[in-house]
Amino acid sequence: MFRNILVPVDLTEISLSKAAIEQAAELATQSGGALRLVNVQSLLPATFMDYVPADFDAQMQENAQKSLDHVADRVPLPRERVSVVVRAGGIYAEILAEADACGADLIVIGSHRPAMSTYLLGSNAKTVVRHAKCSVLVVRS
Repeated sequence: MFRNILVPVDLTEISLSKAAIEQAAELATQSGGALRLVNVQSLLPATFMDYVPADFDAQMQENAQKSLDHVADRVPLPRERVSVVVRAGGIYAEILAEADACGADLIVIGSHRPAMSTYLLGSNAKTVVRHAKCSVLVVRS
């Protein structure tokens, strides 16, 4: 079945990611697979660089890593089967890049219920589904 499952985690909306993590953990349990949790930190626009500390990006990366480690500790799998990574850049582009880098054969991504705003503006989940090279499971909150 699925051996390498990638789960994007939105640390600002953990309840959305929680359902995806639970589904992914169940699939990994059934197949003996592993989970890789990924969080993508958006890049700060250059116009704001004068207003933040010089080590702002490093601080954000470190905070995200700690939070993601905390999330990983709660996954109901042996810790050696759960890994985490924090990336920086565009959300869907980094999710797809991480899927390629870790050899994911499934991406499990949480998503809101469809609304008019997602039809007009698009969503990261929609773009991941459209461009992923592996299977994608969208878990609704």
